[in-house]
Amino acid sequence: MTSNLKTETTDNAFLGGRLQILQPAQGYRAGVDPVFLAASIPARPGQEVLELGCGVGTALFCLGARVAGLELHGVELQPEYAALARENARRNGMAAEITDADISCLPPALRGRSFDHVIANPPYFDRDTGHASPDGPRETGRGEALPLGDWVQVAAKRLRPGGHASFIQRIERLPELLQGMSAHLGSVEVLPLAPRVGRGAKLVLIRGRKGGGAAFRLHAPLILHRGTRHERDGDDYTPLISKVLRNGAALPFEQAQTEG
Repeated sequence: MTSNLKTETTDNAFLGGRLQILQPAQGYRAGVDPVFLAASIPARPGQEVLELGCGVGTALFCLGARVAGLELHGVELQPEYAALARENARRNGMAAEITDADISCLPPALRGRSFDHVIANPPYFDRDTGHASPDGPRETGRGEALPLGDWVQVAAKRLRPGGHASFIQRIERLPELLQGMSAHLGSVEVLPLAPRVGRGAKLVLIRGRKGGGAAFRLHAPLILHRGTRHERDGDDYTPLISKVLRNGAALPFEQAQTEG
């Protein structure tokens, strides 16, 4: 379909149809990763949330659908994605302020604010090897190609004391994230996401707290699919993951160990 924003788009359902998200037919397209990120955020009604590199707003609006009364803000470098994020907020009945900006050069209005939660799903791009991400167009531009340590630094600066920064990223880039976290945040927790029992983690959720003093915590991997291999048509997500993807359930790191 084509939206009134003159961008060729598809209209995709998230959270079992609770959200309808327009996203470009070509280039970066949101899948389950931003849903997992949103589900992991320990937000409470009345808090303020900023997403860095928000794209079309999938993570931000999944979080807003789960936790009522949040003040939602997003920053996106590419105007076409930012415009779609505004349209997605409107069509899903959510109030959100989306800013067109490079995260490495935020406008004064955002630099003067602090937030309870800063979240991000940075592009999956290895700057050292130069391997391009399948995310495609979102890799263009200085802000979207920043080292992960810079993403963490920007997030930490925008947090109020006691606030949380949360990221989802490929497991091979965990060392880079941990280095940035150790320089700017405390109380760091890591939740690896493994596709099946007996397989290595492919993704990782990580969060830290501004001013946090708790010891580093590495949680046992969360298993996404039942069984050791795919044996039938259709999805075979575990009960917890199905609740997250279909019903908009929360994904607390501790709950993941008891229900995953």
